[in-house]
Amino acid sequence: MNPLVTDYYQRLGLSRQASAEEIKKAYRKLAKQYHPDVNPGDKGAEEKFKHVTEAFEILSDANKRKLYDEFGDDAAKLGWDEKKAAQYRAYRSGGPGGGGGMPPGGFNFDFQGGGPVDFESIFGEMFSQATGRRGGRRAGPRAGGDLVTSLTISLEDAVLGATRTLNVNGNRLEVRIPAGVESGSRVRLAGQGEPGDRGGPPGDLFVDLEVATHPLVRRDGRDLYLDLPVTLKEAMYGAELKVPVFGGAGTVTLKPGSQSGSKLRLRGKGVPGLRGDPPGDFYLVVQVKVPEAEGPALKHAVDAIEHHYATPVRANLKL
Repeated sequence: MNPLVTDYYQRLGLSRQASAEEIKKAYRKLAKQYHPDVNPGDKGAEEKFKHVTEAFEILSDANKRKLYDEFGDDAAKLGWDEKKAAQYRAYRSGGPGGGGGMPPGGFNFDFQGGGPVDFESIFGEMFSQATGRRGGRRAGPRAGGDLVTSLTISLEDAVLGATRTLNVNGNRLEVRIPAGVESGSRVRLAGQGEPGDRGGPPGDLFVDLEVATHPLVRRDGRDLYLDLPVTLKEAMYGAELKVPVFGGAGTVTLKPGSQSGSKLRLRGKGVPGLRGDPPGDFYLVVQVKVPEAEGPALKHAVDAIEHHYATPVRANLKL
């Protein structure tokens, strides 16, 4: 299987009868194999990762897959638009009467809300033989193709947002990463794809984001979790604790008698919502730490504490 082939199914090593689950499974396997994090500095693996990701994007979308199965690569030139696809079917069949070819006066449809659309400007050289040679008209402009690349960012960048620089085809491009993204989020850079033909507009560049694992903070949706070490005294008597959060600091109140595993919450200090949803919360998970030092005084203090447990600590430990 060569991920650089044109056919999307072949890129994933699948037949056209593959189920949605088979498509997902094949992509996960190939994405893991070719991911840039697994192959640092390997441009070939990076290119393969882009190609299998592009194939998965199309084939995992039921509407796009249907159009691709019917029109092949021409579906992209239709912008994956079902209305334009319907007009293209009519063109191929010669309109209501069938028979193929260009109707008198050419095709000039009016899509709802979009105004008149000349098929020559949509398809470019796709119809060059039917129009340029037979009707004596030259093919119109053709839009450039879209490009897809990937970018790994830190969890802090995902929470706060950031601007990063990419080098694509020798061009340095700034990518604005909105706060709240997650692995699988996609950023679009309009007009930064392949150049168009005959004065057509350039395509777009799509940046697929991968959020790296943080060594201390765990993410669950829009909530964040951080283990909070506390001393035995703080756990027993309570304390006001200053804790770090992305972009600053916060203060939490530890109640007397707090146990390991109990949670403290900083409301609204988690991951922002991408589409106006409320931000998540930042949870501090208490971890009571015993002293690391040794000595007679510490042993005496610990022995004294041992007598103050009201019940055996493992009394409820039953399976």
